[in-house]
Amino acid sequence: MVCDSKPLQSKKVCVVGAGMGGLAVAYELRREGHDVTVLEQSGNIGGQWLYDPRSDTADLLGAAAPVRVHSSIYASLRLISPRQTTGFTDFPFSPRNGRDNRRFRGNREVHLYLKDFCDAFGLMEAVRLDTRVLRAAMTPTHQWAVRSVALKEYDTDEKMSGAFVDEVFDAAVVATGHYSQPRLPSIEGMEVWGGRQMHSHSYRVPEAFRGEVVVVVGCGESGKDIAMEIRGVAKEVYLVAKSMEEVTPGLSKVLAKHGANLASTASGRSSVRGQFGGVRRRLQRGRRHRRPLHGVQLLVPFAGHGRSDHHRRPPRGPAVRARVPAVAGSVALLRRRTQEGETSQLLTLQYTLDGSFPTKPKQVHLLNLQVFAPRFFETQARWVAQVLSSKRTLPTEEEMLRSVEEYYHAREIAGVPKKYTHELGSLDRTHMDEFGDKYCGFPRVERWKCELLGSSVQNMMDNLETFRDDYHDSDSIRDGVLEWDLSAQHQAAAPTRTLHPSP
Repeated sequence: MVCDSKPLQSKKVCVVGAGMGGLAVAYELRREGHDVTVLEQSGNIGGQWLYDPRSDTADLLGAAAPVRVHSSIYASLRLISPRQTTGFTDFPFSPRNGRDNRRFRGNREVHLYLKDFCDAFGLMEAVRLDTRVLRAAMTPTHQWAVRSVALKEYDTDEKMSGAFVDEVFDAAVVATGHYSQPRLPSIEGMEVWGGRQMHSHSYRVPEAFRGEVVVVVGCGESGKDIAMEIRGVAKEVYLVAKSMEEVTPGLSKVLAKHGANLASTASGRSSVRGQFGGVRRRLQRGRRHRRPLHGVQLLVPFAGHGRSDHHRRPPRGPAVRARVPAVAGSVALLRRRTQEGETSQLLTLQYTLDGSFPTKPKQVHLLNLQVFAPRFFETQARWVAQVLSSKRTLPTEEEMLRSVEEYYHAREIAGVPKKYTHELGSLDRTHMDEFGDKYCGFPRVERWKCELLGSSVQNMMDNLETFRDDYHDSDSIRDGVLEWDLSAQHQAAAPTRTLHPSP
């Protein structure tokens, strides 16, 4: 809710991570008048969009945590969303002379855009690079004590140099993302199979697959992208999907065109057997049809990053529902013990922000949300900034708990798998608009942008191999893009940028 009666307050805030989300937070916090320090472990901003040609050759599956190479970006990656819908609200993703000006640009252009964003609003003065956060803990005065250390690279190893730096902040926002730590599938025999295995996190270029027989496990966008790319050098490529529902008309066209060395198989449960790497699958459709794939030399699982099939309800404390802004107040990165004895990381946040903290702080678990970027990052960031300045207040604990229980119950009734509990991509776009409008006065998406995004997704479903370069806009989309181009050119020509306070 809005608190117009309270004077606005400026807080000293630490932001952990200078990726797209962390930069959105830094921008909104500074615009609200807060004192911001961004701590970033890499030598540059960008997070996942900072392409790293290295991979951990000793752990291609990324089974160790944390991974030694942060980025999961492969060299040829191009976005599946148009530039007109994926830039920051106050900084359009406009074409630049001598750059990648395609509608569906490559990963390097995204990183350059994020650097342009920082330069335009002077964000780099708040960013401390090559700095790793080691610890964040609440102090007796209910502030956050953050310990960090400067990093210096030696070859592929990161070693600590210099003394620890201990600082105290009024609040800390953790924006480290959840796309760097691979989540591995459970495949019978995978641990003893003699062939080569790697997670998509470690994939960079196709040359390493030349002349090999490869099984790509997972039919998401990255799985399809990489399967089509390595098809050009591999002897054979098999793309494994959970069911035939994942085989879109666009993928069917690709399989028909490149059927000589690219095939797809629907599989609910998988097993890896045989001294020579034969892969057998059990299909779910009534009968157990087994089709051996002889000579398989490489297994590439694409099970995603960071999310898992844990229970929807955390072992203690309530969870923030999607309708309640997902990052708020004093945030810390804590550690807890699971029932299995494994240590995992957990994000928590403090309910009260105005100094009236309870003797024993009440905390609420913050679960990862898979959302469209960067718009929803901006919405959450603006809400965080306004809560910290006392412009907004948090809901009561009872309201949050009741909302969470209702939400989880609805998802269970609908039969939604637990790993998709916090998936927002399937929600109607009005949910995002209502969220921003209600909680922080964020502007709504223009209708033509919604139409553009919808038509792009449909074109991808129908024409997987060509949708990024061959598209046909409606009149309303063409008019919207033209107006957007003119506005973006005008903003790009502006000599300086100003951080205007949020409404």
